[in-house]
Amino acid sequence: MASSRSRRRVEANYWPGFVDALSSLLLVIIFLLSLFMLTQFFLGQEIQGRDTALSRLNSQIAELTELLQLERANSDDLTSQLATLTATLATADAQNQSLTSQLAGIGAGLGDRDDTIAGLQEDLIDAEKLSDEANAQVTLLNQQLAALRTQIAALESALEASETRDTESRTQIADLGRRLNLALAQRVQDLSRYRSDFFGRLREILEGRADVRVVGDRFVFQSEVLFDPGQADLTEAASPQLDALAEAILQLENEIPADINWVLRIDGHTDSRPISNARFPSNWELSAARAISVAQYLVGKGVAPARLVAAGFGEFAPLDPGTTEEAFRRNRRIEFKLTEG
Repeated sequence: MASSRSRRRVEANYWPGFVDALSSLLLVIIFLLSLFMLTQFFLGQEIQGRDTALSRLNSQIAELTELLQLERANSDDLTSQLATLTATLATADAQNQSLTSQLAGIGAGLGDRDDTIAGLQEDLIDAEKLSDEANAQVTLLNQQLAALRTQIAALESALEASETRDTESRTQIADLGRRLNLALAQRVQDLSRYRSDFFGRLREILEGRADVRVVGDRFVFQSEVLFDPGQADLTEAASPQLDALAEAILQLENEIPADINWVLRIDGHTDSRPISNARFPSNWELSAARAISVAQYLVGKGVAPARLVAAGFGEFAPLDPGTTEEAFRRNRRIEFKLTEG
């Protein structure tokens, strides 16, 4: 008989550890998903603002492009007019040269025909006037063409500047996303470091107590340490443990930077045996009331209420799925977890 009992004690029960590991993995996954959603939210807000600015720039670029096309069309029209006037000027010059030749020939051979010479001189004057007007129009068109080319160059410069701003905006958006991810990762790393320091202090304060233990990233107090069976009022024996916890939290509040949002979550758990009385119709009410009692005690010791979260889980998150008294005892507990707010 003694040998049989000894063997039962030696047998290791791996199931609670396996459940703890799965619970820790689930909490890590939930935390990472929450972090990812928060990152996407801030990044989405920033990208939305950048997209609005980018749309505005694209609209300006479209307007500048349309104006550039109109100016180029005007340039083509002026160039055509210039070509026509140049041809007219060439014709007038040819007529001028022809009349000059005729006048010279007539002056050499027919000096006595003054009337004919006078008429030819008048034609020559008219041709010269036409040539002067053509030259003036050509000069004006050249000036207009030069001004148009200056406007086109300015429009092209503005278009290039808009495209440069567009590229810079995209680069800034990418850089902002990278810096946001780095900042969030740094916040997670900082909180993990403070969590390790906090748990290290609690281990030193509560060292040697069998009814207080670390399970993953949580500190676990057996309910019997703090409460009488079926009750949510703290016992006198709970004060030393909770006073030590309050002291560690107050030190933590002074050390963690204000820009890191953190809370200490207080989770109440019961065993699977139902409770039903006037005060607690179910295990949910009992577990929630116990968590609230602990939170109120810590607030009374100076802990900021904004840094505490009380939650009741009832019997629905057991550490041990068994139905033995030992399993029931392990499942009746208060857990403390330092996490993001």
